[in-house]
Amino acid sequence: MFMGEFEHTLDDKGRLTVPAKMRGQLGETFIITRGFDGCLFVYPRHEWHTIEDKVKKLPMTKKEARIFARLFFSGAIEVKLDRQGRVNIPQHLLQYAQIMKHCMLIGVATRVEIWAQETWQTYLEASTQVFNDITEDIVDFDG
Repeated sequence: MFMGEFEHTLDDKGRLTVPAKMRGQLGETFIITRGFDGCLFVYPRHEWHTIEDKVKKLPMTKKEARIFARLFFSGAIEVKLDRQGRVNIPQHLLQYAQIMKHCMLIGVATRVEIWAQETWQTYLEASTQVFNDITEDIVDFDG
């Protein structure tokens, strides 16, 4: 399971060092694609196959399903870690997430999310009260 927040910086060649705590779970090759709320989603290969199966089941007769599938899969790329634990993120994905230099890697159970640092801070500040409110409505840690 992925968890935690890690602050990182792209190097001069646009490579991102993946935190050691995440490398073992991601494996040597993994998938990066467009995520929601302005971030990138990173999936280990085995989890990607689960996601693929779910998207394949969407009703392609629905316009929204076609749009989602096109954007989700067209942005996806399989990447491989180099010997130093770095990965090249394609320019189209960096632009999508507005990542220039500083970024945050966030563990979210079955995936990692990559955020521009400023975008993550804004999202975090805006979501804190919502988090408290929805916790009362949807989460039961005692049950």
